[in-house]
Amino acid sequence: MRWCEQWPDRRFAVEGACGLCWSLAHVPSTLSARARLLATGGDRKTDATDALHVAQVAFFRHVLRPVVQEDQTTLLRLLTERRDDLVHERTRVLNRLHAVLRALPPGGAPTGVSADKAAALMKGIRPVTATDNCRRDMARDLLADLRKLDRRVKNNEAEMREAVAATRTTLTTLPCLGTVLAAEVIGHIGDVSRFPTDHHFASYTGSAPLDASSGNNVRHRINTGGNRALNSVLHTIAVC
Repeated sequence: MRWCEQWPDRRFAVEGACGLCWSLAHVPSTLSARARLLATGGDRKTDATDALHVAQVAFFRHVLRPVVQEDQTTLLRLLTERRDDLVHERTRVLNRLHAVLRALPPGGAPTGVSADKAAALMKGIRPVTATDNCRRDMARDLLADLRKLDRRVKNNEAEMREAVAATRTTLTTLPCLGTVLAAEVIGHIGDVSRFPTDHHFASYTGSAPLDASSGNNVRHRINTGGNRALNSVLHTIAVC
């Protein structure tokens, strides 16, 4: 701070800063990486060059997101990320349970197995060989894991519902946008006023097509960049 006093008009920016303090600007790592790539010296990465490129981005871009204290937005993002982990783990356990059950009863196990359906199916199983006994024990363990994950997902959604209600958002009044999707939107966006226009928001979510025109040939292509989590939310809303 003493060194910076020689510049009365100064601005501080930190790459990848979230929840630090109010006087900083947040420089996305993708922007500093682009600045480093365009600089002389190729894509060499050191602390000194990183600091220079972050400063260049902060100097030329005055619409950087200010760093604010962590609030309900951060809480919602943590809950949605935890829910994604739980759902992915539940899917893996469910698939494994179905694979084990297929080899136990005559004719295999039907698709669309849930914890209750798996428990009902296992009641009628009478193992004959040692291999079948091993499969039955594995199925019991997997069923216990599945029930535990079901409870965790349910508890997570209850916490998410309370957190969304605390924000007093009106997102859940929109068609096909429930608690989980609203939590993802708020968790990733925060204050929507940081987007100057709806076009900026469309670009951020990767839902706006990219201009690939050349000469008299006017064409666009699908944007595979942007925030893919928000892009998935918009896709789900559109499909529903």
